[in-house]
Amino acid sequence: MRRLVVWNVMSLDGCFEGTTPWSLDHHATVWGDELEAFSLQQGDEIGTLLFGCRTYKGMADYWQNETGSIADMMNSLEKAVISRTLETANWSNTRLLKGEAAEHVRALKKETGKRDIFVFGSSNLVATLLREGLVDEYRICLAPIVLGAGSPLFKPDGIQKNFELMRADTLETGGVVLRYKCL
Repeated sequence: MRRLVVWNVMSLDGCFEGTTPWSLDHHATVWGDELEAFSLQQGDEIGTLLFGCRTYKGMADYWQNETGSIADMMNSLEKAVISRTLETANWSNTRLLKGEAAEHVRALKKETGKRDIFVFGSSNLVATLLREGLVDEYRICLAPIVLGAGSPLFKPDGIQKNFELMRADTLETGGVVLRYKCL
């Protein structure tokens, strides 16, 4: 069975973005050769890149206009977007999945002969999948910055979720890449 792996950059105070959507300046505090190499390495593990509607739109708008090895990877990967409202998904290699996220992810995980499913960003989608017990691994790059305000990576929903640390790697930029198994 395919695994579902979530990847995000998070500030020390738990935010994945600032106070406005796509406020991601804190990513620059951890970006460098090491994180670029890690990103490309992760790309080799990805069978399907999964997004919620809002993250899909932002990623598509950004990566379709970029060049370089990361852009090549992002544009060539198989992608899926889960949405109740989106009518089309025109980014290369994207399929649109309408309806309930958990049902679609259960089906994606059963697909044979493919590498793992990765979710970048998409905090609302991830909150749903985490509640449903569908996330297998969480990868977080902890950025050495306190934003003071912003969107929390983990949504307060009153449900405790336990993780087991699998690996921690420090970056020359001061960031730490943490890999957790979801229990």
